[in-house]
Amino acid sequence: MAGELRKSWLRRKAEDGLRRGFQHAYHTVKVDPQKFLLQLRMAYGVPITSFQGVYSVELGQLDDLANRVIRSGMRLAAAEGAGLGIGGIMTILPDLSILAGITLRTLQKLSLVYGFEFNTEEETAELWIAAASAAGVDISRELLEKEVVNRFVPKVIQRIAVQASKDVVEKWSGRLIPIASSVIGAGLNYYFVRAWGERAKNHFRQRHLEVRDKMNREKPILVVNSPQLST
Repeated sequence: MAGELRKSWLRRKAEDGLRRGFQHAYHTVKVDPQKFLLQLRMAYGVPITSFQGVYSVELGQLDDLANRVIRSGMRLAAAEGAGLGIGGIMTILPDLSILAGITLRTLQKLSLVYGFEFNTEEETAELWIAAASAAGVDISRELLEKEVVNRFVPKVIQRIAVQASKDVVEKWSGRLIPIASSVIGAGLNYYFVRAWGERAKNHFRQRHLEVRDKMNREKPILVVNSPQLST
């Protein structure tokens, strides 16, 4: 009975922390596309001047960049988890809030790597559909069609928080152990971002392939007139 009550309490805490974290991140955490474009060019040597250019970059290079983005997010999440993990279960709410922000920034970078900016409402909605997919939540596109983004996103966040809190209850319980909570927090955050990053990568990669295929099909066909043979 005590164990069930503890799990129920932990799940409410986890759901609240994730919901607050994603809501805060939605309004304040945003990767600057132009700065990230410059980083792709200067640090990674990607020869593009706009994100439309990624559709002419070899897919394997984009996949490698996506993996680097995920690993970077994993390391940052692990460091954050180790720091707040010292507080054990009492710091789980701020930990999950910050983790939500780190995860969203990772997803934003993955979106850009595969050529999807988030300047319009449609692009913003697509980013949150990817986040839902990473959390294991199936979001019907019919819902998006019926809602404006400002109403759509909070609903998606709520569903993400509910689903993700189930996973948190099963794994974050180890943070009840004070001495080991820092190490456990680092490990859990590390694998959280890895799992979400991989699922979001697959989402954006598939969308990228669909757009690339469409672009290839729409390319104009150059017709070369053969010289007429003289008789």
